[in-house]
Amino acid sequence: MLKASLFPLLIACLVLNISALSAQSTFENLNGSERWELAFSDPGTVNWQSNWFLDGQKATVENSQLGMHFKAGPAGGEDAHHAVLWTRASFEGDLKIEYRYTRTDNQTAYVNILYIQATGIGDGPYHRDIYQWKELRKVPQMSKYFRFMNTLHISYAAFTGPDSDYVRVRRYPVTDQIKFKDLEVPPSYYDTGLFKTGITYQITVIKTSSELFFTATGDGKTQEYRWDLSKVAPVEQGRIGLRHMYTRAATYRDFKVWVLK
Repeated sequence: MLKASLFPLLIACLVLNISALSAQSTFENLNGSERWELAFSDPGTVNWQSNWFLDGQKATVENSQLGMHFKAGPAGGEDAHHAVLWTRASFEGDLKIEYRYTRTDNQTAYVNILYIQATGIGDGPYHRDIYQWKELRKVPQMSKYFRFMNTLHISYAAFTGPDSDYVRVRRYPVTDQIKFKDLEVPPSYYDTGLFKTGITYQITVIKTSSELFFTATGDGKTQEYRWDLSKVAPVEQGRIGLRHMYTRAATYRDFKVWVLK
């Protein structure tokens, strides 16, 4: 017979397993919903400037049959070498975002970020339409984003060493009451083993008013991550952005965005 002292541990494990199964079921139901309506589609093989605009003067973007190759500047530690690609289109409400991501750098530091529905904070020059103050982001230092934008941010392909990475969510902006460390929406996920150089991953992100899902499939496995958004201010409308910190590079293909009917 099991010792009584083991029962709390077994109960905790059951709760975690049930929670994980529930999250998976919710994601699958959302992902398969017939209510999604395609709002944006870019194969990555045509002129990128038709659908995107760029923050950062040191970056390069090139289209080929392999997709849209996006490279930040080559100098690590130099803010001018960060880069962000923004959709020209804005999106409202619940979203599903899908794309094929292939890392082309060999870095073991710095991060990629997906910005979801970004707008400016609306004060001073930081117009809600972020295109209106893109000139202020010619040097795209990260503080201009987390101080002056309302958005959700997913860090991924985020490396802190040769064998260490994480996936993390933040809700911008910093305010007098909310410091940078307080932007994190728990939990963070560590040592995913994903995003190997040269391996293509199919990424699917679903954002509703109360939940956020991020899944990556590639190299023979699928990883699914979930965050509870019910306790953070809602993000309801704005552009989608792809940030590469300095030295980071990747190819994007078949980038699509759906909205709920």
